[in-house]
Amino acid sequence: MVMEELANCLDINVSWLFSGLGNAIIPKQAKQFHKPKSILPEHYLKVRPPTYKGKPLKIEFSMTVVDINSINVEDMDFRMDMFLRQQWTDTRLQIPEEIFEYGDEYVTLPTHIFNNLWQPDLYFLNSKVVEIATLTHKFSSVTLYRNKTVRYSARMHAIVACQMEFQYYPMDIQICPLSIESFSYDNSKMGLKWSDTGVVVSPELKLLQYHIAKPLVLEESDIYTNEKNGNFSRLVVNFRFERQIGHHLIQTFAPSTLVVVVSWFSFWLSLDAVPGRVTLLVTCLLTLVTMFTGLRSDIPPVAYVKAIDLWMAGCMIFVFSALSEFVIVKVLEERYKVYKQKELSEANIATQWCTTLAKSGKSTYTHEPNTWLPLCWKTKNGVEKVLWCEIDRMSRSIFPVLFLIFLVVYWPLLITGKSSPILIV
Repeated sequence: MVMEELANCLDINVSWLFSGLGNAIIPKQAKQFHKPKSILPEHYLKVRPPTYKGKPLKIEFSMTVVDINSINVEDMDFRMDMFLRQQWTDTRLQIPEEIFEYGDEYVTLPTHIFNNLWQPDLYFLNSKVVEIATLTHKFSSVTLYRNKTVRYSARMHAIVACQMEFQYYPMDIQICPLSIESFSYDNSKMGLKWSDTGVVVSPELKLLQYHIAKPLVLEESDIYTNEKNGNFSRLVVNFRFERQIGHHLIQTFAPSTLVVVVSWFSFWLSLDAVPGRVTLLVTCLLTLVTMFTGLRSDIPPVAYVKAIDLWMAGCMIFVFSALSEFVIVKVLEERYKVYKQKELSEANIATQWCTTLAKSGKSTYTHEPNTWLPLCWKTKNGVEKVLWCEIDRMSRSIFPVLFLIFLVVYWPLLITGKSSPILIV
């Protein structure tokens, strides 16, 4: 019994010893087997990678526009969310085969390794604010390929300045360039080029008042920069924002046209209805002034004439002309009444003279109106025409014809000229 208990104790101690040795040895072996190798050489410096015969290092750049959520005409800028991708080749990297999984041609690097790599110092020339999107961490990644190509991707927000012109508002077209350039390396050290994908706009992107014209115009050029005293490679993408006129057709053009048409109703009202005719025309004029004041708050004040200014001025001129026409015909009517009263009194006197002269055998008296503008006249058929009645009657046709001519001239010039550098003044 004593021997069996001693053997059992020995077995327990031996098994515990080997289990302890196993726990101590196996993690150490595993650690040695999975020890990562650095892709950076021992004397790696964060300087521009060397190139064959000192040629400029090529940086490929591409962009995917996810959203443009604010086009601010007052500050002349717009905010955009985008995915940026830039890639280059760093021949100094040492890439061990163990970092790639089976069948993969690339591997995603952790952030601390990328911070030790050389990176292009690209920036947006006309941006006000640029920041990387974050949630719990920055939305950026670095991918390393077997051929030593490094690709950097990031989700970014940017507020981009844009010099806007409003001559053709509300059918204006805004051309907003976005320029990318290196801050430190001129075109002899670094060359920028668009990748095959270039700039892609998300098909789900919808703007409230604008339409983004496609395809986007991409440019690659070398520009001399006075601030940095050198020629720098530059990439430019031109966003073409075309304003949708549907909102202004409903809110501006259609109501103002109806106001002008309503002002023509005064030509059918009798001159005796002075309060109704004056109220109608003055109300139409004040309505246009109120509409014009509301439109001015939508865009910043500018020193030149806009297309909408010409439209509203034309509408107000037509309404004011209708009001002026009423004043003219009212004055002519009063003069016509005075003329008729004078003619009647003179006719009575002339009748007496005619009776007397007829008895004496002399010629009769004829009245000639003492005015350069005849207030009335008789046609060949003997029908009397009154000047103020004829003006009212002719205005019913002349005003619509003139307004139609205004429309025929205004809209073709606006539609065909909005893409031309010639300004509407």
